[in-house]
Amino acid sequence: MKKTEKVAAGANFAAVTVGRMDELNRYALAPAPGVEIPGKVFVGGDLQATGAEMSFQRFESGGSVGFLHTHKTHEELYVIVRGEGEFQVDGTVFPVGEGSVIRVSPAGRRSLRNTGTGPMTMICVQYKAGSFDSSDAADGVILGDEVSW
Repeated sequence: MKKTEKVAAGANFAAVTVGRMDELNRYALAPAPGVEIPGKVFVGGDLQATGAEMSFQRFESGGSVGFLHTHKTHEELYVIVRGEGEFQVDGTVFPVGEGSVIRVSPAGRRSLRNTGTGPMTMICVQYKAGSFDSSDAADGVILGDEVSW
């Protein structure tokens, strides 16, 4: 099973790579004994992220999440990077494809499947629902320092 690779780290950052998107099928997540999710890798722990979790997943043609799921407190953003398929939330099924972004609240009963002829690649960002408000949009600070490459 493939592992993420550390690229760089410092007091205020960490950087990893999962490698090429077309090689995500070399990963497998084992969330419980006897359960394996092929093509899925989480990176939040390797990044030492404290406010969100992030995963990459590749679905082969005809592949799917394989189950409906909800969360206790976490909202999720799904970003479809490649491929096409169908997303289901609370019984509503709709088409998704490259560039689709879907937000699902914790209670949303969700799943995803690849209906295309090629692989589908997805990025999922998971974070605590209600943790971001309008004041957070002004959180960034533009510094006067010159960028040096």
